[in-house]
Amino acid sequence: MTTARKAAKSSKSARKSKKTPRRSTQQALSVAMSAGKTAKQRVAAMAEVPLAACEKDENLQGMLNVLGNKTEKIEVRLAALQSLQAASFSVIAFESCRSDYIAALRRVVDDSDPELRQRVLGILAREKDGFALKKLLEGLRHPEKALVPPEKALQLLSYDVHAEAYPIAREIVANPPNSTAKREALRLLAADAKGAPSLGKVLREKTGSAEIRQISAAALHVLRPDRLRKHAREILLDTTEKDQIQETSLAALTQFANDEEVAKDDVLLKRVERLTDHAPTKVKQSARRFLTKYGR
Repeated sequence: MTTARKAAKSSKSARKSKKTPRRSTQQALSVAMSAGKTAKQRVAAMAEVPLAACEKDENLQGMLNVLGNKTEKIEVRLAALQSLQAASFSVIAFESCRSDYIAALRRVVDDSDPELRQRVLGILAREKDGFALKKLLEGLRHPEKALVPPEKALQLLSYDVHAEAYPIAREIVANPPNSTAKREALRLLAADAKGAPSLGKVLREKTGSAEIRQISAAALHVLRPDRLRKHAREILLDTTEKDQIQETSLAALTQFANDEEVAKDDVLLKRVERLTDHAPTKVKQSARRFLTKYGR
């Protein structure tokens, strides 16, 4: 090895040996709480402040104060939230802190920053928090008071669905603000005892997108499989139906139909036989699987 290479290797080893000493918890907390430090420095310091065991109440209160301080930079507040959320995963160790944590989250659900609002509501929804539920329902009933977009509110409500959400979901299906909200409302209705008519109507809407209609079919299968079979049969007999929906209907009847009823349904069987000759490839394949099951 040449002298130059040895010198370079020695210099590299020296640099490695001079690691920056890890700062103490108190030092990290001091940086994290200091308005005089940059946002980048404070975010990095927050990752070093232990919260999991709640053994240092000043650590917890410091993070909660940052989260709730609307004059702080949003990236610093989001970092505080991330630290608190990570600590909360230690369910037993964090238990003595949880009530303060939930109270702090509730205080910022209406924050002016949309990302913070959404993340806080998501945490509270997963905690099945009644306060968050009321806020989400209020936003769906009165869009001017909404804290998150309707599709996000519907997603969050699925963590702990209450009966109050179903009428709103049915209204959104009937008059959706956007296609994503309609999709999420349909998924929510899969647990609604009164949701079958809405799901069936969407499934039969020929002007609807294939994705929306397929989601309706899946939700209807969960809720009322008998109605799904009835709609699937009628869809297959309709020669003007979309290929994707006919394929979905064939799959539903192949997997979930009453075998004895289908075996006697000559009208349906003849229609499916025609699909094996005059249909796109995927529909033909589904039609053949259907007929094979019934010995045709």
